[in-house]
Amino acid sequence: MDLSGIRISIIIVITAVWTSSAWAGWKPIERVEPYSISGATALDLYRSIGERGPKLGIRRVIAYTDFRLTWRRDYQPRKDGACVLASAKPKLIITYRLPQVSGSLSSRTSAAWERFIEGVRTHEQVHGEIITDMVKKIEAVSIGLRTENDPGCQKVRAELQKHLGRLSREQRQRSREFDRVEMGEGGNVHRLVMEFINGDRGRGN
Repeated sequence: MDLSGIRISIIIVITAVWTSSAWAGWKPIERVEPYSISGATALDLYRSIGERGPKLGIRRVIAYTDFRLTWRRDYQPRKDGACVLASAKPKLIITYRLPQVSGSLSSRTSAAWERFIEGVRTHEQVHGEIITDMVKKIEAVSIGLRTENDPGCQKVRAELQKHLGRLSREQRQRSREFDRVEMGEGGNVHRLVMEFINGDRGRGN
């Protein structure tokens, strides 16, 4: 009986499991920082968002996603004078700043609000996914990074910084492009806002 095919299959399965485990070794910590808004109607609530929403530059926004990223890195000088970044373990904390209604709402306004905030939350979670993807790319390019003639492990740090800058710029560009599409006329966020502020008008409660 030829066992070579079975052995190859076992090796492939073990490799697949190891790769999956490597990527599953960490998960982002996600938290929500709510800010309080108030109002009796959807339009009132939207105006309150405009007054109390998180500041991004000189303007206020409906919601905002931020993150804090730290690393544990193991730089290992080698006998041949090279340096290798043997491991890089991230700790990623993603913070979603979202509006939260204080006080009670009519049934119509409450229903409109729930549709709106769910859409906003979904939008911000995409930003979280873009951030997480960046960290995975940093992890992939970090582990095993090697520079020659680098006994003090300074060259490898400088080389890593080049990758960090590139991947950070890529993440910011992806986020900006996502917002441009979502917030432009006919985009998901633009539609959410229009449906929300008109969602409880001219209706009994």
